[in-house]
Amino acid sequence: MNTGLRITTFAAALAATFGAAYGVGQGVGPVAAGSPPQHEGGHTRPARESQEGGAHAGHDTPPAGGLQISDGGYTLDLQTPRVTAGERTDLRFTVRDATGRALTAYQREHDKELHLIVASRDLVTYRHLHPTRAADGTWSTPVDLPRAGGYRVFADFTPAKKDARNLTLGTDLAASGPYEARQLPPASTTARAGGYDVKLAGALRPGRASELTLKVSRDGRPVTDLQPYLGAYGHLVALRSGDLAYLHVHPNGEPGDGGTSPGPDISFTATAPSSGSYRLFLDFKHEGTVRTAAFTVHAGGAVTGPDTPEGHEADGHGH
Repeated sequence: MNTGLRITTFAAALAATFGAAYGVGQGVGPVAAGSPPQHEGGHTRPARESQEGGAHAGHDTPPAGGLQISDGGYTLDLQTPRVTAGERTDLRFTVRDATGRALTAYQREHDKELHLIVASRDLVTYRHLHPTRAADGTWSTPVDLPRAGGYRVFADFTPAKKDARNLTLGTDLAASGPYEARQLPPASTTARAGGYDVKLAGALRPGRASELTLKVSRDGRPVTDLQPYLGAYGHLVALRSGDLAYLHVHPNGEPGDGGTSPGPDISFTATAPSSGSYRLFLDFKHEGTVRTAAFTVHAGGAVTGPDTPEGHEADGHGH
């Protein structure tokens, strides 16, 4: 993934196969695995689109991709469009070029050829995965999604060809089983992850670059020996509630640059494509284990909320 900020936005309706269980505040209902997710007609996008499918949310907001399954002559072919909630499954997919051939040459970015993000549409479950590629171009990774419902899969990569640009392709994934709607967790400036506390300071502002700082502590003491994870001391992903507009932000500075400390603070510069509620997921590594802290924030003002830490270990976070 590119160092610095890269925003990709997309909008897709909830899968029609999930029926009325997706209504806000609805009760429990089954999600069947008999049919792949279907898109309803019409996509709501946060800004005017260019002819290449990008969106412009302001002068400071870069063009966005990831609104579709195909972009730049490449298509995400998800060969496992359905899984069963609570069961470990190999998620398999291929990136195909305009001729239908599998892409087998990628540029390595942040130690990987391709980064895979899987997030539930209610923004409660999140996975940052690193699949392996077979010689024929087929990617695979084990995944265990804890709850039934609709998920979005993002493949982030750059083809190994001259002047190739970074791409994020997105598609839907269904997890079958009894479904129960869950609300977006309330806004909070603190989160707990595996015995660690993370404090969020700063503001996420629409159309304007701003700094977010996350401070990691354990047992009331700052953690000053964070370990590099994918070439950085932390990685931040933001997903907008409602249409899951996607932001991936890398921290300011990197290990070994002579000015970046290994904690407790990890700072990021981010620009939100619009106002609204966002879910932030911070990945960090300490004592050999990668952990994820999650927050709900509102773009358009200071990041404020209750001091009660938000815990997110029930659903787990894969890496």
